[in-house]
Amino acid sequence: MKSYNIALIPGDGIGPDVTRAAWRAVEKVALSIGFAVTSTEFPWSCAYYKKTGAMMPADGIEQLRAFDAILLGAVGWPAQVPDSVSLHGLLLPIRKAFVQYANIRPHRLLPGVQGPLKTDAFDILCIRENTEGEYSGAGGRVHQGTPDEVAIETSIFTRTGVERILRFGFEQARKRRGKLASVTKSNAQKHTMVFWDEITTKLAADYPDIEVSTYHIDAMAARMVMAPNSLDVVVASNLFGDILTDLGAAIQGGLGFAASANINPDRSQPSMFEPVHGSAPDIAHLGIANPMAAIWSAAMMLEHLGEPEAADRLMTALSDVTRTGLGTVPGKDTTESIATAVLNALG
Repeated sequence: MKSYNIALIPGDGIGPDVTRAAWRAVEKVALSIGFAVTSTEFPWSCAYYKKTGAMMPADGIEQLRAFDAILLGAVGWPAQVPDSVSLHGLLLPIRKAFVQYANIRPHRLLPGVQGPLKTDAFDILCIRENTEGEYSGAGGRVHQGTPDEVAIETSIFTRTGVERILRFGFEQARKRRGKLASVTKSNAQKHTMVFWDEITTKLAADYPDIEVSTYHIDAMAARMVMAPNSLDVVVASNLFGDILTDLGAAIQGGLGFAASANINPDRSQPSMFEPVHGSAPDIAHLGIANPMAAIWSAAMMLEHLGEPEAADRLMTALSDVTRTGLGTVPGKDTTESIATAVLNALG
């Protein structure tokens, strides 16, 4: 029997609740199909930081390395720990250490979910470069606290990094509808973004079967609202992809449906799967967090692990539940009622 060992990092706020719901669904679908899943839970979070002074132990990366995948809930509690500390102390080190350079976020409406747009005819796969670019962390501050203070944040784009994320996007487009949109701001950023555009043009020659379009970030933001059905695969830098995917979450019905995968495409290191709604401290412990984004992320994990039937069953169960209206209105239904409905839909 196939067996997969998963690292669970529930994190902060609503993270534990949605992770618990997602893991129950994974266990049930695995049992129904006939493979085994085991898990080890790690308490790394802002609460852990308050106790230890670190978001994870010094050997945290090594502890995670042996797992087949990582399922994460949410990290962040700004009232206790600055987001810049929690992000750079946990998520970014994991993404970089395991070369999870492809961040994948699907944007489509599940049955019964009402988005803010007049159309529901869209299915967009946003692919965000995940390990460099604007989030490289290069820079610093000098003369702090004085009128002469200077802060510098340097974006770093490597040919290796840009080529591999674009190639990943082209390959995804081949599996879908054969269209790729590359997003930059090359009219204003004449070095990094022109560099990205040049590599897009160069690689397009290797994919003559793919229809390639290039957009500036502002034009793409407008297109995702005005003509989302014209888009298939969208590839963008770390910052631009981060912004566009929150817009994508909005048009697909809200952050409660926003799933993501941080992928190491060559599978040499574990990949990480997480909902992108954040820890939502304002509703933590109220039991009303929507676990669907976490369950959708778990389905992406199963797909990546080579269990497409399990992934399909999980997504079918989600669709069966949303079709009834359950979980489609923020705050209306409890986490437990949604999770139980998904389990029941799995049979």
